[in-house]
Amino acid sequence: MKRRTWARTVTQVCVALFFLLCVILPILRMLSRITPEGFNKMVSSPQFPPAVLNTVTTGLTATALTLALAFTAAWCLERVPIRGKAVFSTLFVLPMLIPSISHAFGLVALFGANGYLTNLLGLHGSIYGFWGIVAGSVMYSFPVAFLMVAGILQYEDGTQYQAATVLGIPKFRQFTGITLPYMKKTLLSSFFAIFTMIVTDYGVPLTVGGKVQTLSKMMYTEAAKSVSTNADRNGEVVIGAFLLLPAIVAFVVDLLNPERGQGAYVSNPVVPSGGRFAKVAAYAYSVCVGLAVLLPVGSFGVIMFERKYPVDPSFTLEHIRTALNRGAGRHLMYSLLYALLAGVFGTLLAFVCAYLTARAKGTFSKGIHLISVTTMSIPGLVLGLSYVIFFHSSPIYKTVWIVALANSMHFFASPYLMMYQTLGKVNPDLEDVGLTLGVGRLHVIKDVILPKVRFTMLEMFIYFFVNSMMTISAVSFLAPPSPKPVALMLSQFSDQLLTEQAAFVSLLILGVNLLIKVAGNLLRRKSRA
Repeated sequence: MKRRTWARTVTQVCVALFFLLCVILPILRMLSRITPEGFNKMVSSPQFPPAVLNTVTTGLTATALTLALAFTAAWCLERVPIRGKAVFSTLFVLPMLIPSISHAFGLVALFGANGYLTNLLGLHGSIYGFWGIVAGSVMYSFPVAFLMVAGILQYEDGTQYQAATVLGIPKFRQFTGITLPYMKKTLLSSFFAIFTMIVTDYGVPLTVGGKVQTLSKMMYTEAAKSVSTNADRNGEVVIGAFLLLPAIVAFVVDLLNPERGQGAYVSNPVVPSGGRFAKVAAYAYSVCVGLAVLLPVGSFGVIMFERKYPVDPSFTLEHIRTALNRGAGRHLMYSLLYALLAGVFGTLLAFVCAYLTARAKGTFSKGIHLISVTTMSIPGLVLGLSYVIFFHSSPIYKTVWIVALANSMHFFASPYLMMYQTLGKVNPDLEDVGLTLGVGRLHVIKDVILPKVRFTMLEMFIYFFVNSMMTISAVSFLAPPSPKPVALMLSQFSDQLLTEQAAFVSLLILGVNLLIKVAGNLLRRKSRA
């Protein structure tokens, strides 16, 4: 028994030291680089106050719109008895499979000065600027908000609604008195998660921001300046500290608003209901959202075959050949390597951490759980910059290993929580029974627990892989000069106004991620057959 306790403690200490080295110390090291002179120089610069104001206003506007749209979409699928829910839910999460900058390209293709819908509908105005950032940010963050809201609606108990109906309480009062209080914590967490995603993304502001400056766009510009001139990174560090503020506020709010009464077990699920009008409205809304998702992707498929968008629509394969000649195929292979390494390492680490916190309680369990969940709040740009500063002289700097490590840490929280919740539902006495029978913990894990959680492991791997394929935040600081991840070619093509080649790369990333998702679904279905 003492031997098992000792082994558990040693494992927890190793994991805690790993997070200290790969998360806490890099962030603290980055913050320690802030000097009064550097802070004053950045804050007093002419572009900084407008950038802060634009970041807050675009972020709040896009977050509010995203949550409203996602809540309505989730309600249509979870509370209204319509058909084709699987198709709609797949469409709604499709934007998660391409980088944020691709959504901005799609907006330009549709609503730019010579966009397809601009010409077709005779629209006036410009997609560039405040509303361009808002629209692109909504497209980028909508799938995450939809999954968060739909996930919690699926686990709501219907007993209260049945009682309210018997008492004659109107549907609207049921919504305000039962649904909204139940959703309070989720909506609060979703708000900060979406806001953080939006304000730390530079792909959308860089492409459709026009003259509207944001903090993430400034940070990208400062990073490019530091690389080209070998200047210090004081400006980036100060901006990074500001971008950490939403994460800190979200962390504090999360601690002050603990989850109450929302267990995973549902004795009486809510039965979807609604008359003819509700069904028609749900279908109409779902179709509109589905079209809003498909149109930008469809525009990519048209643009990459046009000789020169938008002046010469004649068919050509030249842009595909040019993109491949410029290294798109080679960059894709490296992206697959980065994603594979992050998927394998991240999945294994997340399983170990979840096991230590969910089943092998110990001195460091709460600390490991806290830091595992907190990684969700650290923006990718900030994590990438902190790694540049902390690991600059290490052997892994500017190698595939640091990119895989950064991606593993950046996307760690969600897979960890998947496994943490799954392990909590596995019989808690398995290890004790094994000890009684003389079977070691490792054998119990290998022969009993892993087969039970194999589908969750698969979901975790897919999550790491897909996000590593399409991320452009942390890797923009850390990737080797050549060959870089294929997603970073989008920024290069954006700077050079090569929309046709950017469209091809966007579809390349989407195709790979779709194949991984489909393969995962087929493997899961075959294993269950």
